[in-house]
Amino acid sequence: MLKIHEKITYGLLMQGKAEEAAVFYASVFPYAAIQQITRFGEEGKELHHQEPGSVLAVNFIIVDAKFVAINGGPECTINPSISFFVVCETVDETNQIWEKLATGGKILMPIDKYPWSERYGWIQDKFGLSWEISFGKISDTGQKISPTLLFTGAQFPRAKEAIQFYTSVFPESGISGILTYGPNEEQPEGTVKHAMFQLFNQNFMAMDSSPGHNFQFNEAISVIINCDSQKEIDYFWEKLTGEGGEESYCGWLKDKFGISWQVSPDFLDEAMQDHARSARILNQVMQMRKLDYEKLKNT
Repeated sequence: MLKIHEKITYGLLMQGKAEEAAVFYASVFPYAAIQQITRFGEEGKELHHQEPGSVLAVNFIIVDAKFVAINGGPECTINPSISFFVVCETVDETNQIWEKLATGGKILMPIDKYPWSERYGWIQDKFGLSWEISFGKISDTGQKISPTLLFTGAQFPRAKEAIQFYTSVFPESGISGILTYGPNEEQPEGTVKHAMFQLFNQNFMAMDSSPGHNFQFNEAISVIINCDSQKEIDYFWEKLTGEGGEESYCGWLKDKFGISWQVSPDFLDEAMQDHARSARILNQVMQMRKLDYEKLKNT
């Protein structure tokens, strides 16, 4: 069993389908499980406008990756600008996961043999989330699931710039490799064909794509940084909103590449398990931009 990465969680805006989506993913992947369900309370109803007792968020894990499916938040739709690359070590596992995700989904690249894998496919599931399912060796990447960032449209060709920026900001970071297009290939020479890098020793992948895709990075998928102090919150907030980034509410921000982040205290998941306290915390969070670590801890 691979070690779960604790510093980063992936936020998925599901607009009323958080629990349904989490249950589905837990049924698709081996070693996946729902960890907790957080519900809206009566307190703060004038801000969140949700029925008390309805599902706010569902935290779940898939092998070594942490996710939270969220109801509410900005009205935007999950799209393939961020997908999740899944390494399967047998052909049977590759086929089984693909077939489950294909139910009600949309095939972006058929599962087949490609130069980089004997069996690979790219699919958007019935909730809109994109997955790259690949037969290979976990030892090649060090983890089962890695997010892939696709720089297209207005963000093309900024993958290399983004990688250099993120690895300058995050501790325990590094670049495993950047493969670029050569002359007379399908993308402009020098743009990123595929890259792998680490933040907090956690793998990310990135690519440039010049075709006119009808999607961009948005808040529907966010990267949550679980911070252990106000100092750490302040550091990431300043670095990621700087040079063209943008502050939002409730600990959310967009960086200069349009990718959404949540800079959050690391105790929030545990604190939100207390129903009475979770309502008070949510009420406080909804009135903040950058989150106040001590104020929330003492709420």
